[in-house]
Amino acid sequence: MWENKWGTVVTNPFDDESGRFVTLVNGEGQYSLWPAHIEVPSGWSVGGPEGSRQECLDAIEAEWTDMRPAGLVRAMEADAG
Repeated sequence: MWENKWGTVVTNPFDDESGRFVTLVNGEGQYSLWPAHIEVPSGWSVGGPEGSRQECLDAIEAEWTDMRPAGLVRAMEADAG
């Protein structure tokens, strides 16, 4: 637990509206919001800007337009063609 800049106790780093975040992407083209101060988990890489929670969510919304995992897209394209 810690206090954010407004003095509010925050227990979940993903809920910290005043925190800094990064946009992550995995090998399947799936995106995630991630607190900038926490190590990037295995299988993920920074795939977008560091910024406020909302800036990163906006970047994810703009970039991640097809929610299907890349493996599923490839399989569907192979079945169709």
